[in-house]
Amino acid sequence: MGAAQLVILGLGLVSLGLSFWAIRADAALSWKFVVPEVVAPEGEPVFDTVFDYTADIGQAHSPGILVREEGFTIMWFEGSEEAQADVDIHYTGFERDTEGWMRGTTGLLVTRGGLAKVMEPGQIVVTLGNTIENEAVRDGLYATVASVGGWAMASVVDVRAPGGRAVRGRKLNLSPVFGRSNLVKSPMVAYQDGSFGLPAYFEMGSTFGVLARLDRQGRVRDTRRMNGFGKPIQPMVVPLSESRAVAFLRDFDPSRKLLVSRTEDGGQSWSHVEPMEVENPSSPVAALGLGDGRILLAVNDDGDRPEVLRLVLSEDEGASWRVLRAFEGEGALRYPMLRRLTTGEIVLAYSKGTKRGVVAHVFNQAWVAAQ
Repeated sequence: MGAAQLVILGLGLVSLGLSFWAIRADAALSWKFVVPEVVAPEGEPVFDTVFDYTADIGQAHSPGILVREEGFTIMWFEGSEEAQADVDIHYTGFERDTEGWMRGTTGLLVTRGGLAKVMEPGQIVVTLGNTIENEAVRDGLYATVASVGGWAMASVVDVRAPGGRAVRGRKLNLSPVFGRSNLVKSPMVAYQDGSFGLPAYFEMGSTFGVLARLDRQGRVRDTRRMNGFGKPIQPMVVPLSESRAVAFLRDFDPSRKLLVSRTEDGGQSWSHVEPMEVENPSSPVAALGLGDGRILLAVNDDGDRPEVLRLVLSEDEGASWRVLRAFEGEGALRYPMLRRLTTGEIVLAYSKGTKRGVVAHVFNQAWVAAQ
């Protein structure tokens, strides 16, 4: 064996040793979910439309919701068309005053050029897609970023953007394909040790849902798959107890059915993905745990009518559902998002007019109880 080969072998052994040491030094992850708290209905029922936005030209689509102590922010991607080079992340903030929820600052939250300048390591940013809140840190986001090859080669990027300006971007290594072909859509899942799970999905050839376990520093420590029927993507995870959770998934195939998977061990393993009785025109859903076995779901549940979005409630962990309200518009109403605010109120946002704009409603627990 020559000197060069000995050096390479030595470096490899050092690398393996450092990796083994790092793994041993890391604290073990907790696999116990934070269970959603039950919020008692108080006051008069309230259901308000606080945002109804239509893009002047092009598309405005896929809203996310940032929750703040002082209010909330709606964000979405906007440009001439999805996956084009002029797409950026826009936002509008909301704060409460004596008159109710009022619109505040509107602007650009993340731009392609701004993010490309702060990527570590450097890479181009061709377009931006689904973006959610990084609930582990203030002013943190997880953005779907395409640098090459469209969505099938996209990456999930940890973005830090204080004051609406990206100061750092770091690609998460969620797959062996150079960390690519992973996307996000759904809110994070909290664990009792202060760490989080990030629902994601793989979309190159074989499609499947993913729950990525992140430590408190945002490092990927583990990934667990949701495989099975059809082409399951965009998992929306709802904890039911410290060990049990249900994930609702979109079938990218499509089968015209909503898909479901469950875990009994805190997300370490997931049941075979199966179709539900609920129809679905290959559209993502939004789900929110209300505690005590109750689940709120925003879903397109008519396989032939994507322009109909229903808000439904289960009081038996998803075994049965009843309609609280139906929304109908011109063009598809899709890509819903549900988040609970610090006030206990709930925000529902979704795309309207087949990606032409964004709508947001705020309602309280008293309204849910009154339906």
